[in-house]
Amino acid sequence: MTRALHHSATGVLLPWSGLDREHGPWPPGVEVHTWDGVTPGTEPDGEAAAGIGLWVMPYAVPDAVRLLPRLPNLRAVQSLSVGVEKLVPLLPAGVDLHNGRGLHDASTAEHALGLILAAQRDLPQWVADQAAGRWEPHFTRSLADARVTIVGYGSIGAALERRLLACEARVVRVARRARPDEGVHAVADLPGLLPETDIVVLVLPENPDTVGLFGAKELAALPDGALVVNVGRGRTLDTGALLAETREGRLRAALDVTDPEPLPAGHPLRHAPGVLVTPHVAGGSAAFRPRAERLVVDQVRRFAAGEPLLHRFPRD
Repeated sequence: MTRALHHSATGVLLPWSGLDREHGPWPPGVEVHTWDGVTPGTEPDGEAAAGIGLWVMPYAVPDAVRLLPRLPNLRAVQSLSVGVEKLVPLLPAGVDLHNGRGLHDASTAEHALGLILAAQRDLPQWVADQAAGRWEPHFTRSLADARVTIVGYGSIGAALERRLLACEARVVRVARRARPDEGVHAVADLPGLLPETDIVVLVLPENPDTVGLFGAKELAALPDGALVVNVGRGRTLDTGALLAETREGRLRAALDVTDPEPLPAGHPLRHAPGVLVTPHVAGGSAAFRPRAERLVVDQVRRFAAGEPLLHRFPRD
């Protein structure tokens, strides 16, 4: 779908109201509208919709994209998510896309660390014992001295690495391409890295190159008792292959994202031994909103001044 863009469209559509009270007045000439993506009958329409040039999409409201056809003069979309690959084909030609790079680094890294510590120190077992009134102490694994391989080493991976090093773990960095000057291995190096890995953390986006990237071959290369953590996208990890390894207890897993998602109530992952699942909440902690607000305010001011917006996502 293509459209003629009118660069006089200087209105902005935000998911939250009142940001000017917290962060200072909006630039002159900018008309600010708000829509949370959920409340019925509050979507901008008519002249208001035609005047919107920048839309900051509501976070975690997938069907908010239904508004796109009603914004004929849209020039830029700001997503508050890092992964925007599914949004790309939905945007009209000529509309720039900007992602939420950096907004979820602390939250996701913190959650990944929590999953790792919970799995290594048997916290689910202790919770079950507390509920059952049992007192059966035993020694557990540790994060200290464990070798942790981060697959998808970007800003979230770097944030996680800082936390892991504070826990005295050893970190191996892996990205799509090797960056020798930064000590980053290529994905192609995984066969030689995985046999020496105690914990592998997937922080991968979803795209044609990453779907199923971590499958039966990669899981089989891990040593007995290794922990598989996924805080990226569910389809980057082969669920069937993971179940084959966890059913017999050879591998363990701690997952914030799954395939399928949402995970059905009776899905085998929910009952597999040594598997801990959280419902895709890693990026949504209390640290997210203040960081997102600062980005939104900065982007609106850049838009009003005709300056380039931050975090442009390539659509080619």
